[in-house]
Amino acid sequence: MGHHQVLIVGGGAAGITVAARLKKARPALDIAILEPSSDHYYQPGWTLVGGGVFSLEQTRRNEASLIPAGVSWIRESVAGFAPESNSVSTSGGQTISYDALVVATGMKLNWDAIKGLPDALGKGGVCSNYSKDFAAYTWECIQNFKGGNAVFTCAPMPIKCPGAPQKIAYLADDAIKRDPAIAAKSKVIYATATPGIFGVPTYAAPLREVVARKGIDARYSHTLIEVRPASKEAVFKVSKEGEEPREEVINYELLHVTPPMAAPDVVAQSSLAAASGFVEVGKHNLQHVRFPNVFAIGDVSGMPNSKTAAAVRGQAPVLVTNLLAQLEGGQGQGSYDGYSCCPLITGYGKTIMAEFNYEQQPVPSFPLDPTKERWSMWVMKTAVLPWVYWNRMLKGGDHERRFIPGVK
Repeated sequence: MGHHQVLIVGGGAAGITVAARLKKARPALDIAILEPSSDHYYQPGWTLVGGGVFSLEQTRRNEASLIPAGVSWIRESVAGFAPESNSVSTSGGQTISYDALVVATGMKLNWDAIKGLPDALGKGGVCSNYSKDFAAYTWECIQNFKGGNAVFTCAPMPIKCPGAPQKIAYLADDAIKRDPAIAAKSKVIYATATPGIFGVPTYAAPLREVVARKGIDARYSHTLIEVRPASKEAVFKVSKEGEEPREEVINYELLHVTPPMAAPDVVAQSSLAAASGFVEVGKHNLQHVRFPNVFAIGDVSGMPNSKTAAAVRGQAPVLVTNLLAQLEGGQGQGSYDGYSCCPLITGYGKTIMAEFNYEQQPVPSFPLDPTKERWSMWVMKTAVLPWVYWNRMLKGGDHERRFIPGVK
């Protein structure tokens, strides 16, 4: 049986960031990352791949180049958790014990939950920015669109990057309107399972104005349940408060799908999971409520925050503080306020930088009205934030929410 002081399950944004910060704080710490993938992707960039701004390759790095020096990389996936015995089993048949465990597996995408979708995806105008395999096809579909309905769906929460389903709708709308003849015979439909455009009221108001200005047909409480590629029909279950549930069929020429998401089965079926399937941790300390030497970060955690890469940036310093205290027999004082950031792209060259906490209060990083569409925030999204991700966050750089020094 192998043993490590700290075992991190998952080598994505959350796992790498935690490993880098731990190594900086305690260079002698014995840390291992359990991660099977040889490629690492900057997933927040996939909206820009689908919108023709980035290539997929711009969002990829070799995983090996990102593993912090001195951290062991176990190139397998987790097969089971046994927190009662402080161990995990791996896909390669190993059992690895630990002093402290960090669960950072991310979420799984349930393509199969939508009837007909797995066979339809990647052809016939059916695309999704939520997969590296189909994000580039989204741009192909937008470029080849010749009229009809362009339908963009959003699955029930929780999903990662809750703003992404509508961002691509706004970019597609801009692209379609470049040709007035095609625009005249086109309709952009945003069909979301949520009851409103965005969960944070401060930012929902300007987004409703964006939808109205663009003439987008926003349909709420619409959950995609089936794709019929032969007839190009998308079937929705409509469940509005006070109304009987019904089905609605929408014809499409372009269909961008956000699949339902959940915790990975290996997590959901373990004793680490809450009823939701996500890891049951305290929402402020990121520490498991029943196994104090277990922590979770990122999308797999059961915290009620918006699941974004920026949230990881806020969570990682808290987790590291509390994990190191736990290893030393104490109780850490790190506290996470639910910070998340969703750069809401509302068109080419326009972004609303939505930053907020658990209380759904705006917590802007800039001395500017955060509800306004700005070119400067587009530059943040397309240039600054990717640089911060690769060069600061994944290297364990100090968390600095405020990009402008001295702005409180």
